[in-house]
Amino acid sequence: MNKRFYPVSESFFNEQILPLITAHYSRAGRPRNVSHYQVFSALLYVLRTGVAWRDLPACYGYWHTVYLRFKKGSDRGLWWNIFIQLQQHKTITMNIVLADSTTVKVHRHGGGLKGGSKAKASIAPG
Repeated sequence: MNKRFYPVSESFFNEQILPLITAHYSRAGRPRNVSHYQVFSALLYVLRTGVAWRDLPACYGYWHTVYLRFKKGSDRGLWWNIFIQLQQHKTITMNIVLADSTTVKVHRHGGGLKGGSKAKASIAPG
């Protein structure tokens, strides 16, 4: 397997991460076309590269299936739980950067219309 697409070994995944994932999912429904390992590796790929879900390499399976599995896990807090558990066991080191509009500079043309809003308040005759 290509280390670039699958940075975590499958044995480590099965020992450390898979039990956390199976605790959050039920067995109901159709059998899965994409394995948990592929979804987790795709998540790491998206986090590392910043690529859009639609541009995921084909080795992870159909992008929409991977995205929906990510979304369902995200709604349940699964991914944060996995990363926090791994960090508590000192398996990984997480660096998180938060950015908001007060720290991100905008180009001078990105500030809106010159002179503010063109809408004027009208006074109704009384």
